[in-house]
Amino acid sequence: MTEPGARPRVRTAIEEPRRRVLVTIHDEYVSPRFDLTTEVLVVELAVDGAVLSRRTVVLPESSAEALCHLVISDGVDEVICGAMEEEYYQYLTWKKVRVIDSVVAEWEEALAMHQAGDLTDGDVMIRPVGEG
Repeated sequence: MTEPGARPRVRTAIEEPRRRVLVTIHDEYVSPRFDLTTEVLVVELAVDGAVLSRRTVVLPESSAEALCHLVISDGVDEVICGAMEEEYYQYLTWKKVRVIDSVVAEWEEALAMHQAGDLTDGDVMIRPVGEG
């Protein structure tokens, strides 16, 4: 029962869950080393994988600690990167961040595979020179 003169409760639309993904980049590739990364792409994805927003962040210098701080402070849910030292992997996973590491690919291809739900640790999507 509502009080006389009380405003009716308005139901608001429930927002779709979103996930924030950080991709370490070097030129057009996933950066080969997490600790040497100076540029990242932060993408917000809808449940269906659609890109809701994206921004590039350039760090003043390479620092795994600064990059971990960015991941946590920016509310990143998933990190796509090349090689990552165990110390940083353990820290991020302890903070409930999913890490997809050892990825060797052009960053756009890796992100597209991730959007489709097909990217896994250790995926190599670059062919050696001379192959096919």
